[in-house]
Order: sequence, then C-alpha cells, then structure tokens
Amino acid sequence: MSAATPRAAIPIAPAGAVAKAPTFDYFTTKKDELVGWARKFSLFPYPFVTACCGMEFMSVSSTIYDTDRFGAALPRFTPRQSDLLMVVGTVSHKQAPVLKRIYEQMCEPKWVMAFGVCATSGGFYDNYAVLQGIDKIIPVDIYVPGCPPRPEMVIDAIMKLQERIGRDHHVIVKGDF
Repeated sequence: MSAATPRAAIPIAPAGAVAKAPTFDYFTTKKDELVGWARKFSLFPYPFVTACCGMEFMSVSSTIYDTDRFGAALPRFTPRQSDLLMVVGTVSHKQAPVLKRIYEQMCEPKWVMAFGVCATSGGFYDNYAVLQGIDKIIPVDIYVPGCPPRPEMVIDAIMKLQERIGRDHHVIVKGDF
C-alpha cells in the first residue's frame, strides 16, 4: 500500500463574508478574433440550386450530415438575410443576370461557394448556352469539385471557409472599440 498524498487545504471564507464565485473578472481578446469567431459559426446559406447537384445539397442538409454542427443549418431564401451564396449546379447564360442580381442584393460580408463541377467550370456542358464557371460573373471564395460532390466534400469546404472567415479582418466600427 502506498503512502497517501497530502491534499491541498480548502479555503474557507470567514463568517459573514460573501464568497466570490470563481468566474472571469475580465475577458480580453482581439476584436477581429471575437467577430471572426462569431461570424464563422453563424453562416446563413442561400441555395441557388439549378440542376442535379440539388439532390446532394439536400443530403448535406439532412440529419445524417447535420450542417447545424458547423453553424450553417438554416437556409435563407432571401439574399438580404444570407451571407453564403451556394451556387449548386449548372448556370446558363440566361440565369447569369439573375445570379448576379442575387449576389448584389446580399449584405456585406458575403461569401460564395461553387458547388459541383458545373458551377465551377461548366462541367461537361461545353456549349453556347452554359456559363463556363460562375467566376466569370461573381467572385468565388471556395470551389467544391465533383459530379456530384459528396456531402463530406461540402462539409470540408464549409470548414475551410470558416477557417478563412476566422482569419479575416472584420471592420465593424471605426475608431475605438
């Protein structure tokens, strides 16, 4: 049998004294880190679904993959309430002005994900009617390749986008904060 180790004494407050709870008195951090942390876990996607990749988008939103764990669960169906534009599937030249208008209606900061090979590069539709990549009309932050991309790839892309959002400089107020 080994010798018992001595235990640390438990401090006892004097009678009549108010015991202070062991909490943080001050919380210090950088503004950019705090705002970046809040933004990266509160993504509100706007799905612009046009083709067969929509089935994979639905599976990403299902309970098996649960994008709510990453703060991107509730899709918004108005661009004014969303900050992540997910372009899912083939975009034709007739749809390009609509997509550009949706992008312009989104509030800052906004991010764009090209979901699938058709949104990324036009896919196997190499003809006059299909836009050969949405980066011709709007800036794209992250590309998800595949025809159709697996849900794991989409979740990985969301996580990479969250890392980027966390590292970005976030201008909220000018001057003292």
